[in-house]
Amino acid sequence: MTGAVAVDEATNSGSSVITTSELAVAAWTASLGSALEYYDFALYSLASALIFTPLFFPGQAPGIGLLASFATYFVGFAVRPIGGIVFGALGDRLGRKFVLLATILLMGLSSTAIGLLPTFEQAGFVAPTLLVLCRIMQGLGAGAEQAGAAVLMTEYAPKGRRGFFASLPFMGIQIGTIIAALVYFVLLYSTENIADSWLWRLPFLGSVLILAVAVWMRLRLKESPTFKKLKAHEQDREHPLRALLLASKRPILIGIGLRLAENGGSSIYQALAVSYLVGTMGLPRADGSFGLIVAAILGAITVPIAGALTDRFGRRPVYRSFAILQFVLAIPTWWAFSQGGTTLSLTFLAISLGIGAWGMFGAQGALMPELFGARHRYLGVSMAREISAVIAGGIAPLIGSALIAATIALHPDDARGVGAWLPIALYLMILTAGTIWATFLLPETRDRDLDAIEDATAADRAG
Repeated sequence: MTGAVAVDEATNSGSSVITTSELAVAAWTASLGSALEYYDFALYSLASALIFTPLFFPGQAPGIGLLASFATYFVGFAVRPIGGIVFGALGDRLGRKFVLLATILLMGLSSTAIGLLPTFEQAGFVAPTLLVLCRIMQGLGAGAEQAGAAVLMTEYAPKGRRGFFASLPFMGIQIGTIIAALVYFVLLYSTENIADSWLWRLPFLGSVLILAVAVWMRLRLKESPTFKKLKAHEQDREHPLRALLLASKRPILIGIGLRLAENGGSSIYQALAVSYLVGTMGLPRADGSFGLIVAAILGAITVPIAGALTDRFGRRPVYRSFAILQFVLAIPTWWAFSQGGTTLSLTFLAISLGIGAWGMFGAQGALMPELFGARHRYLGVSMAREISAVIAGGIAPLIGSALIAATIALHPDDARGVGAWLPIALYLMILTAGTIWATFLLPETRDRDLDAIEDATAADRAG
């Protein structure tokens, strides 16, 4: 695409034009933010599953230390709606660029700080307390990061290609996951017990490198055309959260439903599955990291394809298809995990996460911002994403580890909790069924006017 064509096409109902170079800067900027968020996410997932128990929760009964470790993982998700509300409202008032800069600083500095924490052996209960505080700060920043990236790219993208361009920030998910998994793979492969050395700190301290590049990119970012046009009109003086809840309950609920399978599935496979394969089935720790690398590479291919498919066939059918795929794969995948074979387990992990869960990521890029009107778009997307992050993504590994602990307690002959594979698979299927149902309530949002004030559901009912 030439620069002239890009300028001509990249308009949203009369909004300011966007050049090819500006579109490229926005795509890279949004992707780097997502990379940092999911580097932190994958890093914390792997650390919770593999090393945090001896470092911060030593001396616990089988399964209980893992439960405590995943509880700190959940805390970060529990506060995400607060971050989504605060930063989402600021994003609708002060601009997408301002908030994206603030959130990435908060996430990056919090993740780096984890690498400086004392362990339980060094500081007692102060250590897990500080870990929880860092996790809270991470969660507050992450509460509006991905929403902002999706909103920004959807408002930047040329009409007719929003699905593809809005999926590009979600490739940062794979970039961050690959980097985190590679770091852990190298450290776990080269060190017999990483928790006994200072090397566990390196992946967290490395967050500062991604942060520096992302901040530099975001300082060069141009504000989105839709927000510029919105600022030219009288802003709604009502409290933003109250105005959103009064006008946008239906799209928020639909958005939450859409995220049950995607966010829940992603957390289950990235955190719980790795823990199950390593802790329960006895696979080498490095194999768990390697499985995520393969899944992330497959996901990096799937995400832009899924986004492009939504431009061609519509948001609803593509999203529903990936959800159905995850539903169908749940029992075969977790049965494969329970067999303990490395090749079989990692193959199913790569397909279920890289295509099933992350295919929904790619299909979701433009869909969520298109659900909401221009005035409260950032806040609306943040609310839908982060409420679902608590009830699906954040709590899923906690429920899964509780199912493993319950299996051990109820079946003394199953000391490792191998039999937990079936209830975990059924739990994933319940989450996914909720998403499939939500797709039948979803209006088709492809190519709607992003400058429109009303939500897509209101326009759908009026039509």
